[in-house]
Amino acid sequence: MKPTDFSIHVTRFLTHYLAAQRNLSPNTIRAYRDVFTLLLRFCRDIQGIAPERLRIEQIDVSLVEAFLDYLEKEKQSAPTTRNHRLAALHAFFRYVQSEEPERMLQCQKILAIPQRRHARPTVGYLSKDDLAEILAQPDLRKRDGRRDAVLLSILYDTGARVQELVDLSVGDVRLDPPAQLRLMGKGRKMRAVPLMEPTVQLLRDHMHENHLDGHEQFDRPVFRNVRDQRLSRSGIRYILQKHVGKARARRPSLNRTSPHTLRHTKGMHLLQSGVSLEMIRDFLGHVDVKTTQIYARANLEMKRKALEKTSDSSPVQPIPSWQQDKNLLDWLRSL
Repeated sequence: MKPTDFSIHVTRFLTHYLAAQRNLSPNTIRAYRDVFTLLLRFCRDIQGIAPERLRIEQIDVSLVEAFLDYLEKEKQSAPTTRNHRLAALHAFFRYVQSEEPERMLQCQKILAIPQRRHARPTVGYLSKDDLAEILAQPDLRKRDGRRDAVLLSILYDTGARVQELVDLSVGDVRLDPPAQLRLMGKGRKMRAVPLMEPTVQLLRDHMHENHLDGHEQFDRPVFRNVRDQRLSRSGIRYILQKHVGKARARRPSLNRTSPHTLRHTKGMHLLQSGVSLEMIRDFLGHVDVKTTQIYARANLEMKRKALEKTSDSSPVQPIPSWQQDKNLLDWLRSL
């Protein structure tokens, strides 16, 4: 069977355009791939179109909108997930219109499908007491407890994304002053993040205990599982949840915590310490300072202190009770 134009474009989009031209990470490419997997299953199961027969001309606005409705109603996708799927399709049809200019009208109609508006949740972060309780949970008498203590300390100390910690290798670690880690962020952007002295000592002991301090260990992962393999994202989440569960016994108010919560916590603590948004942006590896502004919007403590500073000089005077206005009372009685 002759390959369809859709199969040709999807293959080139994933393997050549995203990987070779845009140099996106494997995780990002897998996310795009998953969108096409869902679309092909929708066309097969709902529209009755076999994947090997699907052509570009069949993917119009009505089909894309039906696909998005299917994700929301049948797959129970949240608006944010729906928007991510639509963003992937937008990227694909921007690529298609440059490859086949005669399809520009079809592509631009799909590009005009808007993102779904939704309420943005507030940033969840930990208080210093909650954070300290979690970091105190690993049992330092055990080998895996010592590993967990280093992992959690670095996760907070650097504000790293969980994938950045998964990818961390021995060659990315510098323990001599100034101590720092080299992290590979989104868009394959590297950044150097400083380490605090307590974390440096924990990391030095961890690398010595696991024989990672030799030059020949350059490409070895810093954090490994019991099979001596690189820890996965789910493995790191499991480690964190295990210690959060223990900490909740002493602090019942401790809410659900993910690795990204520690990243938000670091960003919030930096802001509360007076660090500028621009420096926090660079520290966390945000592309735009607008992303970093979520911490300023969510910081209730800073808002409260700002209100306290202006309360004494507020031009608004107390409003007198209407019962003290005799003219008003006389007028009301005359009605």
